[in-house]
Amino acid sequence: MLNSIEIMRLAQGMAAHAGTRQATIAQNVAQADTPGYKARDVVPFAQSYSENDVAPLRRTRAGHLGFSGPTSQPEIQMISSKGTEAPNGNTVSLETEMVKSAEVRQQHEMALSIYKSSLDILRASIGRR
Repeated sequence: MLNSIEIMRLAQGMAAHAGTRQATIAQNVAQADTPGYKARDVVPFAQSYSENDVAPLRRTRAGHLGFSGPTSQPEIQMISSKGTEAPNGNTVSLETEMVKSAEVRQQHEMALSIYKSSLDILRASIGRR
């Protein structure tokens, strides 16, 4: 039931995106001394969420608007990070990765806040405050 509510789907997608981006940042930090390693990042959530929206119209039943299965989470794509290349060919900057990590933490906290607020509204609407 909760997956059919758009705001819940948005919060779930945002939290999943934050988790994937945090894993990518951790991998970059782990490879900071590897010669030739190129830093990677994940496309921004807004871009990945809007690109993978199957149809802007609301589906009321399976088969409506050519829909044949459950909606999937937005596909998360990796991109190369721009950075200064070290003499060994590595482009990881620990300072940049720490800033990205703080951004991801904020994104994850926002997703949890949206989810919590939506649940509070849902509980209030059914009289279970």
